[in-house]
Amino acid sequence: MQLTEKELDILQIIEDNGRIEVGVLAKMVELSEVETRGILDRLENQRIIVEYGAIIDWRKVDNFEGVTAMIDVKVTPKRDVGFDEIAKNIYRFPEVKSVYLMSGAYDLSVVVEGRSLSQVANFVSERLATLDSVISTTTHFIMKKYKHDGTIFDQGEDDRRIVVSP
Repeated sequence: MQLTEKELDILQIIEDNGRIEVGVLAKMVELSEVETRGILDRLENQRIIVEYGAIIDWRKVDNFEGVTAMIDVKVTPKRDVGFDEIAKNIYRFPEVKSVYLMSGAYDLSVVVEGRSLSQVANFVSERLATLDSVISTTTHFIMKKYKHDGTIFDQGEDDRRIVVSP
C-alpha cells in the first residue's frame, strides 16, 4: 500500500512513542486532531499498525526476571505451503514471542520467553523439537539486553566494576 508522507511521519513517530497523545501527534505532523485520528484508525483497520506496546526491563522487577532464548530451527518445508505452516505451528505456542524466516544455516529464528532455564529447555525438547518438520534446533540464552527495539537499557547507570590494569 502506498502511504502519504504524513502517514509515514505518523508511523515513524508512534513507532518511537506509542503513547503519544493524538493532539501532540497532530501538531507534530501539522494536521488536525480529527484528520490524525482518522489516519490512525485507517492504519489500524488495515493492520499496518498492528499493536501498541511497551518495552519493560524485567531485571528491575523483583522475582520476575525470566529467561529469553533465541532458537535457530532447521525445518523441512512442506509441499505447497513452504515454511508458513510450520511457522504457524510454532508461533501458536504461548511461550513464543517472535518467529522469523531467515537466510543462512537455519530456516527459522524463534524467540521464546519463560520463567526459568528449565522451562525454556522443556519447551524446546518436548514441544518444539518434536514437531514433524523440525530437523534440528540450536538454543541461545540471552544473558543481558543492551538494546531492544531501538531502546537502550542501562543508560546513565555507572559501571561499578573495579578497573584492573596490567
